[in-house]
Amino acid sequence: MTAGAGEPTASKGVSQAVPAGRVGRAHGLDGSFYVTGARPRLLVVGSPVMVDGHTATIVRRAGTDEHPIVRLEETEDRRAAEALRGLELTVELAAAPSLEEGEWWAQELEGCEVVDGERHIGTVIGLVELPSCEALEVRIGAPDGDAGRVAGSSADELLVPMVRDAIRHVDPAGRRIDVDMDFLGDV
Repeated sequence: MTAGAGEPTASKGVSQAVPAGRVGRAHGLDGSFYVTGARPRLLVVGSPVMVDGHTATIVRRAGTDEHPIVRLEETEDRRAAEALRGLELTVELAAAPSLEEGEWWAQELEGCEVVDGERHIGTVIGLVELPSCEALEVRIGAPDGDAGRVAGSSADELLVPMVRDAIRHVDPAGRRIDVDMDFLGDV
């Protein structure tokens, strides 16, 4: 998740499933496993998750937020847990916990146009976790696909920290994010 606003949006082109992590190595004999790349807010006992094309309910949650251990209802032994290793766990956006004001799920922002006022900067291609905050990874380029050069960026990408000084407004429903290129060092 990232800084932004409000409830999850069902915008055109936005995935309706939120990644919750990947099945890691088995833990114990009861079918429990570690979750790698976990989003702990999504791994709650009683919550449904999608794995390998079907829905299963989380029946056990242990470990820490950094190293969660989960068991799914149909995963009853170590062999079953190992069979799932490497598969992605997702939660339907509608079933995901509500976010605080000023927060969005990452995929709500992916694909959004990034502008500075009326000037097109590029398109969000992902989010990057930095030590102090998350940042939008923006592919620089005109709406027609021509890459441009923006000060403070690599030839075709720009990182925009998700902080108030850098971002003026986020509109996931309108698929648009307004940033302050003066703050970001554009000259």
